[in-house]
Amino acid sequence: MIYSLGFAKSNLTVELEETQVLAELLPNKVGVSLNGIEEVSRSLQNPIGCQTLQNLVKQGEKIVIITSDITRPLPSKVVLPPVLEALYQAGVSNEDITIVFGMGIHRFHTEEERKYLVGEDIYAKIRCVDSDPRDYVSLGHTKNGTPVEIFRLVAEADRRICLGNIEYHYFAGYSGGAKAIMPGVSTRAAIQANHRNMVREEAHAGNLETNPVRLDIDEVVDFVAIDFIVNVVLNEKKSIIKAVSGHYFEAHREGCRFLDSLYKVKIPAKADIVITSAGGYPKDINLYQAQKALDNAKHAIRKGGVIILVASCKEGLGEDVFEKWMLTAKQPEELIHKIKQDFQLGGHKAAAIAMVMQEADVYLVSELADNFVQSLFMEPFANLQLALTKACEKVGKEATVILMPVGGSTLPCVEESSK
Repeated sequence: MIYSLGFAKSNLTVELEETQVLAELLPNKVGVSLNGIEEVSRSLQNPIGCQTLQNLVKQGEKIVIITSDITRPLPSKVVLPPVLEALYQAGVSNEDITIVFGMGIHRFHTEEERKYLVGEDIYAKIRCVDSDPRDYVSLGHTKNGTPVEIFRLVAEADRRICLGNIEYHYFAGYSGGAKAIMPGVSTRAAIQANHRNMVREEAHAGNLETNPVRLDIDEVVDFVAIDFIVNVVLNEKKSIIKAVSGHYFEAHREGCRFLDSLYKVKIPAKADIVITSAGGYPKDINLYQAQKALDNAKHAIRKGGVIILVASCKEGLGEDVFEKWMLTAKQPEELIHKIKQDFQLGGHKAAAIAMVMQEADVYLVSELADNFVQSLFMEPFANLQLALTKACEKVGKEATVILMPVGGSTLPCVEESSK
């Protein structure tokens, strides 16, 4: 059979014996009755675990709405209007509302970027600011020792409303929920302390209950309350197909369950070979972007197998710190040791790739030069069929294969009866 995977702005094909293929992982079909702003409005009127927003807030209270920065796919300009309408119904004035972009330790926005994120109409009437990790209030430490250091404007507000999108996060389990606070409006020291736990076995996509990174994130709410959240789930076209509003924990978990129904895909067993694609342009424009497809593939590969990552990477590695870490390491294990000692954004993705390499060999089908790919501890290929042939030579001609055409979104899960 012939299978097709996205590569740059086109596709690559690979031929496989039907008996080899354990599964081709595609998003599950889910019923959607509303989408976009209508779905956000529906969720606001049907909050989970608390009263409606208009009944929760009071006139004269200082309210901050924390939303995502330019690096995240949350369509803030779609989510904000019905949230603001609920506040207006409670008698809240524009002068008492501040929209805070949770920057974490990303660079500050330009004014044009802030305007783009919320829309010109909202930007003209409501104060919009970037969180500043240098201006914070210290509130204590979590049980894990993470300092709770929160952007002053957020810490001192009467009410905090958190917006976010829910997707799989490769070491926090899922995005959304209290992540708007930690790391969103936290200091570099706090973020480093929290993210350092990414190397622990339980810190992986789809895990909430025992995930040390997520448990630490949620504990921050004991120090700085979240009064209300609005989280959304996006489809592959980045359109809102589900919204959950209300209690920071209960609503978030309901959103995670919906995400699972869409993107958690059952597999009968782990395979000898996993062929994963980031989905083509722009998701495979560089290795920094394509890393997510590689990380999800680790849940489908057996120990000692081969992951074939299909990603153009036409623009190279894609991020300065990531590039420095990848190119200066003598061996993958060095990256894992380094992230434990000195967490750095960019470096964290290098360490994540190294952790995948502890489980499986990685073959990269890309547009990069062979010697460059080899310096990244990967086996280079320009031809997908040849990569499969070489993988079969390594693990056996009767090798089982799982294909992940949208590897960045789908999360493999071994069926309980097969474990």
